[in-house]
Amino acid sequence: MKKLPDINEWSNAIIGGDIAYLSRGITLVESTLSEHQQLAEQLLELCLPHAGKSIRIGITGVPGVGKSSFIEKFGVYLADTLQKKVAVLAIDPTSSKSKGSILGDKTRMEQLAIHPRAFIRPSAAGESLGGVARKTRESIYLCEAAGYEIILVETVGVGQSETMVHGMVDFFLLLMLSGAGDELQGIKRGIMEMADALIITKADGENKLKAKTAATEYKRALHLLPAHEAGWIPETSICSSLTGEGIDEVWNIIDKYFRHTNLNGYFEAKRKQQAIFWMNETIHNGVMEWFKQLPDLNNKLEEITKQVQEGKITSYAAAKHLLKQLPV
Repeated sequence: MKKLPDINEWSNAIIGGDIAYLSRGITLVESTLSEHQQLAEQLLELCLPHAGKSIRIGITGVPGVGKSSFIEKFGVYLADTLQKKVAVLAIDPTSSKSKGSILGDKTRMEQLAIHPRAFIRPSAAGESLGGVARKTRESIYLCEAAGYEIILVETVGVGQSETMVHGMVDFFLLLMLSGAGDELQGIKRGIMEMADALIITKADGENKLKAKTAATEYKRALHLLPAHEAGWIPETSICSSLTGEGIDEVWNIIDKYFRHTNLNGYFEAKRKQQAIFWMNETIHNGVMEWFKQLPDLNNKLEEITKQVQEGKITSYAAAKHLLKQLPV
């Protein structure tokens, strides 16, 4: 990282909408260096009063569903038709072997990448659960402080750990392909339960009729799930990222959801619950970092991890033993 600017200058630049400073701010937040983490905390503290005013949308889907193509079309619609400032936080998978990631979302979203009202930030998922970069939530705050009204968080893909994304967004959008009869067998029920809307993509040409049939099948399936705590009935629709047909309907569903949840107070209540959830997550991560910074405990952690793997001690007993070793 280049020489760091004055923290007040930095925060003022972000609040003023400076994309270069915003990008460097996210890089600072993602850094694992202790001196950078301290600066990141100061930067977030200065930006926080200007955050919280966006609509946060999580987008996930099965492999090959066309998440990036959808986000490109949807983002351009929001920026052009609705004149909204849109930030895309795209999480790329990290290789478990090389620890590398592709970070190619800007090349896949050519129109949106150069749009004056859009900002795209690809980040590596790393070892974070839920397909979300470790500092995505803090990145959301910085984007909001920079004036972005809609934040789109693209996740790695469908899996049980997508609950991490659900815990940081206001609306959870699940993208699916047509052929519902087969795919209903494979999709995790938990993902369906989290979805606020389910959209069938690639609904164009000969595939349009199949997409409509799939939407009907999914709609029936959604009605079998437990009632949404917000009193919201998840909706299904179809769209084409190729023709743009149905993209406006996706926004209509999201807008309807926000009006509904703002009216009954669920929107604000969910934001407060999420803040507590992420505080607890940060405590958990902090304890793990603390373990690694204390040589004696870190060695014990490695030893006892091996014992757990070999079945010599239970996970619960191992955790209790290690926690007793922490200096008070």
